[in-house]
Amino acid sequence: MPLDRNDALTLMHEYTQSESLRKHMLCVETALRAYAKKNNADEELWGITGLLHDFDYEKFPNPPDHPIRGSEILASKGYPEEMRIAILGHASYTNVPRTSNLAKTLFACDELCGFLVACALVKPDKRIASVEVLSVKKKLKDKAFARNVSREDIINGASELGIPLDDHIQFILTALKSNSTALGL
Repeated sequence: MPLDRNDALTLMHEYTQSESLRKHMLCVETALRAYAKKNNADEELWGITGLLHDFDYEKFPNPPDHPIRGSEILASKGYPEEMRIAILGHASYTNVPRTSNLAKTLFACDELCGFLVACALVKPDKRIASVEVLSVKKKLKDKAFARNVSREDIINGASELGIPLDDHIQFILTALKSNSTALGL
């Protein structure tokens, strides 16, 4: 099945009503597309993986239903196995190993994208353009800030990619800033 972003977006909207969750998936899509370009990988596969990685979360919020039920839905619709394995692997509790670059990149971008949006929303202008690596690093040390974001996953994600954390943060910030209008950031 050829991947079609409009079909994926329709599926995401069908399952996800929350604007903040939709925005999160769009941010992860943006980050994955940027990494796909950097790595000469399939931008559609990577982008749509980011777009759909949490599409099932509202309907199946409890582990392991999310992302297992979502993966089953994607399989029934003919989405590629590589995408489904990456999505399963972004939730460590599934014990699906992250062996592909796509799986490692999805894991590395997921929590960090959420954290970067949180950093933007506390800025006076609420814009991603105002967020800098140094302020992100400072906020990472503040356990009360965005307390539901796993700092361990952020650190481990960059490590799995073999990229220094500062460089990973900067790369995703640059990607989000370049798409800030579409992301509403």
